Amino acid sequence: MNIRPGKLFSYVFPLLMLAVINGNAQTQVAQDLSVDPAVTIGKLDNGLTYYIRQNKKPEQKVELRLALKAGSILEDDNQQGLAHMAEHMAFNGTKNFKKNDIVSFLQDIGVGFGSDLNAYTSFDETVYILPIPTDKAGNLEKGFQVLEDWAHQVTYLNEDIESERAIILEESRLGKGAYDRMMRQIYPKLFAGSRYANRIPIGVDSIIRTFNPDLIRKFYKDWYRPDLMAVMVVGDVEPSQALALIRKHFSGMKNPTPEKPRERAAIGAYPTTEAMVVTDREATSYSVNIVYPLQPMGPQNNAAAYRKSLVDRMFTSMLNQRLQEIAQQPNPPFVGAGSGLGEYIGGYENFRIAAGVGSGDVKKGTEAIVTELERVQRYGFTEAELARAKKTILNGIQNAYNNRDKTESELYVEEYVRNFLTGESIPGIAKEFEMTNEQVPGITLDEVNATARRAVADANRLVYVLGPEPSDGKTLPGSAELLAVLTAAEKADIKPYEEKTVAAELLSEKPKAGKITGRTENKALGTTTITLSNGVKVTLKPTSFKDDQILLSASRPGGKNNYGVADRYNAEYATAVVSAMGVGNFSPADLRKSLAGKTVSVNPVMGEVTDGFRGSSSNRDVEVMFQLLHLYATSPRIDTGLFQSFVQRNKAQVAGLASNPQTAFVDTMFRVMYKGNPLAPIAVPKATYFDQIDVNRAVAIYREQLNDVTGMQFVLAGSFKTDSILPLLETYIGSLPASGRKFERKDNGVRPVGGVQQLVVNKGKEAKSLILKFFTGEVPYSEDLDLKAQAISEILNIRIIEELREKIQGIYGGGIYAQIERYPYQHYSFVLQLPCGPEKVDTLLKAAQHEINLLVQKGPEQKYLDKVKKSWLEQYKVSVKENGFWLESLQDIQSEQADPKFVLQYEQLVQKLTVQDIQAAAKKLFDGKNQFSAVLMPEGVSIKKGF
Repeated sequence: MNIRPGKLFSYVFPLLMLAVINGNAQTQVAQDLSVDPAVTIGKLDNGLTYYIRQNKKPEQKVELRLALKAGSILEDDNQQGLAHMAEHMAFNGTKNFKKNDIVSFLQDIGVGFGSDLNAYTSFDETVYILPIPTDKAGNLEKGFQVLEDWAHQVTYLNEDIESERAIILEESRLGKGAYDRMMRQIYPKLFAGSRYANRIPIGVDSIIRTFNPDLIRKFYKDWYRPDLMAVMVVGDVEPSQALALIRKHFSGMKNPTPEKPRERAAIGAYPTTEAMVVTDREATSYSVNIVYPLQPMGPQNNAAAYRKSLVDRMFTSMLNQRLQEIAQQPNPPFVGAGSGLGEYIGGYENFRIAAGVGSGDVKKGTEAIVTELERVQRYGFTEAELARAKKTILNGIQNAYNNRDKTESELYVEEYVRNFLTGESIPGIAKEFEMTNEQVPGITLDEVNATARRAVADANRLVYVLGPEPSDGKTLPGSAELLAVLTAAEKADIKPYEEKTVAAELLSEKPKAGKITGRTENKALGTTTITLSNGVKVTLKPTSFKDDQILLSASRPGGKNNYGVADRYNAEYATAVVSAMGVGNFSPADLRKSLAGKTVSVNPVMGEVTDGFRGSSSNRDVEVMFQLLHLYATSPRIDTGLFQSFVQRNKAQVAGLASNPQTAFVDTMFRVMYKGNPLAPIAVPKATYFDQIDVNRAVAIYREQLNDVTGMQFVLAGSFKTDSILPLLETYIGSLPASGRKFERKDNGVRPVGGVQQLVVNKGKEAKSLILKFFTGEVPYSEDLDLKAQAISEILNIRIIEELREKIQGIYGGGIYAQIERYPYQHYSFVLQLPCGPEKVDTLLKAAQHEINLLVQKGPEQKYLDKVKKSWLEQYKVSVKENGFWLESLQDIQSEQADPKFVLQYEQLVQKLTVQDIQAAAKKLFDGKNQFSAVLMPEGVSIKKGF
């Protein structure tokens, strides 16, 4: 269950482009858009809207949604937080399901709480998410009963309300901190004094603690009503059956008499331009935000609005590309920046731009973004920029169209939720493909430049800076100085954007191809493995899971552990340094331009004990993917200016991390847990690390590990034909250098502290604690033990929800996570993570240990093991038809000598697990020898000794 406060709370805002009708659009595109004929939309007599679509990806699964046009904005002053709490109460007792019975039933049929079953509350909406496996008769009927109960049959018993208060307060506690404190000062100005400023969905703690239960019952009665609701049914179900179930379960609902009017909260224009600087000693970095006035959105369901959305996307895409280029300059003015144009909140849209400055110069960062806005106002964009933006949009719609018959039900149902809540058009991918290809070629540079001018036409803006309190000797610009920056940009001497010519081809000439020297088939796995003349092996898994998706992976022994203390940071950041400087003749900016309109990516990877690559492409761009791979495997480039930009950006980004209490706690914990070992994993990077990187040595390490493919195992999975792809493998992988050198996984001796250890760190002014407890040890690796360890983790997590959350009411979320590792040495770890209040630390530690002890002494109850099995089997049914699953599984088989039976016979292996198996594994792994407990406590708050 989540809070979704809207789209405004990130530094780089989402680009939601559906907007008001474009007055300059051609008159012939003003007609309304029809709805995708594959979806049935209707209304019951009581006003409830329904959406039905049959879709068999995945098979034997139906996605159900209950969407409500009611959220925190409708709360009375004494109800703040109760829209969100009403969502919680739907899981705490209904007419047909007693408290927690809904969660338990859904777990029994393989639906995980949080991972599958969920809900969220925002300002203007509440949405319940319910995926139902339909392999068993009766599941769908019962799923509809759950949905109906949520809609109008939540019981709101006093005892259930009382027990949920503490859980809501724990969720509220999670959001407290520097950002929350700063933003609460910004909201009144940001929302121009509207109701949104004091209707943050999480609510007010004092109200949650003390409200009269009748107030939440009143909210439910007033707003949970059919004329504000929609039911979405998408998946492997006959439409007639879905409609019958909707009518059966929702026709009897009635709207209250009298009805409270569902009015939209108005947001006024900014009366003037204002600037605010808000600081907090626990903030970690500075950000600059410029928000333009919010305007009511017009209808979105017509072709004119669709065309305008395309123009809007082009504008923000081109602007964001420029901002990204600025961030990669030497001495960059900001760490990163981005803009958005479109929906902001509650049916209002605007333009906004923001920059993350890190620990850098706030004034300089502000100047940079307003200067770029002014440059666009004066000179507009270039034809080359427009051409790239068009290519990108056309490529994106082409990919979606190519995969139209393999679209997952979840994507459809979320689209229908948006249609109901915000009016987003849903003409269907075929119509969108047609319109995009009709409209994009005719969009002119004048149209885009006009959109850019309109976006910032209103002179009244809100400028706000968030960040840490300035350290000694550093000052921040005041409001007047920030406003002066805006005025100065209008008068500054600004040159037009200069377009740099970029090579059209990634490779100036094709490499000399290798040859296929061997070929084997594995019928059980459905793979072909070829051996190339340079010794590299490539395993091919052609699939029909997607019609336009090809994934690539490569791995072999090696990694950062082969380097000692002197090269600690050169090795740690080698791939990041190379990626920041580019490959071949291409800087990262040049590479983005060259790849505009292509669906392709390749990334080099150096882990602790492995080296390799990851990549993906569309069918038509697969050769480009191999060319890009060839560049990363042969031609890293050195550019000292880009390297310095990389160093400065990262230093600015991480310099203030220690101000955050949880980050400081984790940093201290890792130092203690690994006894200050300089080769220990890096949990929290520091600015000094980047000063110690030598660009030439970092690139040399990259070359040593990734410009020699000896022993590398490649895997491809996706929509290709084996024989068709072989010539590309010969040309681009068969030509890669392979010296014959032996690459090995190195155990560098890094180990966590042994024995029973405890650590307490006091940091932070909020009443927030965090428990992290590690159970570690060395154990012979086996995939069988790994499976049992994951089962232990899943079983304990169910118990943690039941006991620590629902009974003790000490947490909102948390859990325990297992790892069994073969390399660099054979070992295991369980990590218990419990964010909580300081007063509950001792209770929760004892309760968690009690659950572990029960597992060791008695084993799990059969019902919990059955829930885990069912969940895993449902996940497997979906995963086994995904390219990503096969890519990772085949990579493990080829590179890690994993047993194929854990892919091919997974269902049988899961079904064979017994209570005795889990208990035996728990006894082995929870032997009590190595336990490291770390607790974050607020400043000035002590904890019981010997916790």
